[in-house]
Amino acid sequence: MIPATSFQGKRVALFGLGGSGIATARALAEGGADVLAWDDNPESVARAAAEGISTGDLRGADWAGVASFVLSPGVPLTHPKPHWTVELARGAGVEIIGDIELFARERLATAPTAPFIAITGTNGKSTTTALTAHILQSAGRDTQMGGNIGRAVMTLDAPRPDRHYVVECSSYQIDLAPSINPTAGVLLNLTPDHLDRHGTMQHYASIKERLVAGSDTAIIGVDDIYCAQIADRLERAGKEVVRISKRLPLTDGYFADGSDLMEAIDGRYSRIAFLEGIGSLRGQHNAQNALAAVAACLKVGLDLGEIQAGLESFPGLAHRMEQVGRKGHVLFVNDSKATNADAAAPALSSFPRIYWIAGGLPKEGGIEPLRSLFPRIAKAYLIGEAAPAFSATLGEAVPYEISGTLAAAVEHAAEDAARDDTSEAVVLLSPACASFDQFKNFEIRGEAFRQAVNAIDGVSAIGGAR
Repeated sequence: MIPATSFQGKRVALFGLGGSGIATARALAEGGADVLAWDDNPESVARAAAEGISTGDLRGADWAGVASFVLSPGVPLTHPKPHWTVELARGAGVEIIGDIELFARERLATAPTAPFIAITGTNGKSTTTALTAHILQSAGRDTQMGGNIGRAVMTLDAPRPDRHYVVECSSYQIDLAPSINPTAGVLLNLTPDHLDRHGTMQHYASIKERLVAGSDTAIIGVDDIYCAQIADRLERAGKEVVRISKRLPLTDGYFADGSDLMEAIDGRYSRIAFLEGIGSLRGQHNAQNALAAVAACLKVGLDLGEIQAGLESFPGLAHRMEQVGRKGHVLFVNDSKATNADAAAPALSSFPRIYWIAGGLPKEGGIEPLRSLFPRIAKAYLIGEAAPAFSATLGEAVPYEISGTLAAAVEHAAEDAARDDTSEAVVLLSPACASFDQFKNFEIRGEAFRQAVNAIDGVSAIGGAR
């Protein structure tokens, strides 16, 4: 745990008592703050009180004596309308912050030179965070990873000068972290997302921009117009900007040329790393993730040999194009995290011959946006509530069966792929649907896929597959 010592002796109100909220309340108390915590859910309040956290309805609090208000990132700050606690805090002139801000202040107060890599973007931030942390760890660096992935940031080990932090930041968290100041700030990409919480794309982009604007070095993917404009704007303001692109040769920065990761200096190119043969980093989207990780690790002092070794040993992230097993020429890939068509597209574009398991609880738009990728699909195995609608979209373009259950789909896809005479056939779970019709969440769905694959006679597990 990181004690929030910069709040020692101060009165702090806190709202939101989920896992990260309770961890934040503990960190504040451990640092000597006088905490008053609350939640709209009585069960959450009772659980926090049972764990020794001081609770009380913030409607009746003396806000004049409150120094700071710590808000859970899941609670509306601006849209669709501010939460009632936000209105109370603003009315009293109390700053509104989150746990990432607590971390930033504690690092500044106790170990300001501790290397801190903060990563955001609409897509790819979890893989990039996990990859960056893996490269650092494999190079022998003392590394802590958390934030929007894995552990709540205030449960990490306390800052010290040689301890490296890799923190995934959502837009909600950045919105509550006005003084975030990473050594290297990474902005991967921007597409419309969470507009119910941010109102407009411009507001959403401006929040993401804060992370790189506050960094010593801003590492920015420039393959979309929003990020390209942010990179230009920060550079004009005097910020050190490193551009990355998964497809464009750059005059200066890092870009992907197939599986080669290239550095550009004044228009001259040289290969600095490669992804050839690294199954966990297949696909153009993973080239962008790897470029960001390489740039960030170079910024905090790693050499290219250390970085390449880390790339090659990266096991991948569970449920995100996770290679779970192989039987002969058949590869089994778990992409259960792909809960809509846009999320399924990277996996479908990464393999040339696919036996596709899709379906679940459908989302608006279905799989029509994936039509250009249908030629890669040898056959589709449809499950869950979406099966009838998906079959109508596939029509005559792709052979399919309505398997109904995931277990049946895995069994049938494995049998058909085994008869495929190509050099590699891929049984891919990339559902393009939510899981809730048959599974509690995408993690449980992915685990069910893994178990079904491991039950096939002759399958060998790959890497970190469990």
